[in-house]
Amino acid sequence: MKFEVKSQTKSGVQTPWSSKAREHELTMAIPPEFEGPGSGFSPEDLYAMALVNCFLATFKVVAQKSKLEFSTLDASGILTLDNGPDGKLWMAKIEISVSLSGAADTQKAARLLQKASEICMILNSTKTEKVFNFQVV
Repeated sequence: MKFEVKSQTKSGVQTPWSSKAREHELTMAIPPEFEGPGSGFSPEDLYAMALVNCFLATFKVVAQKSKLEFSTLDASGILTLDNGPDGKLWMAKIEISVSLSGAADTQKAARLLQKASEICMILNSTKTEKVFNFQVV
């Protein structure tokens, strides 16, 4: 499997640019934390979104294959950037808070949330520390 993305920009940290995947286009911008305008998604936003949404997608697949119906799955992530051991700035940690509601079997739901956190391919492809907070209601 291969996934193609395309981006194009002009000079200057204040200049937003466009990035496209499939036929969906996003406005990208350097965030204010790095002296940009913050007028679009930053690479840091997309990184955090990829981690959180890969978890959601993985859980949806695992739940369906395990015949677990649920009403709502809410997830939020907080990405922390820090200097690594080599002094370079990196994506050090993501804290993902997950709330699952409407599952008839809450113990099964809790097991499947844990399973999804362990088999998500994007989460498994990063060195970023992952911390999960699961709540089944």
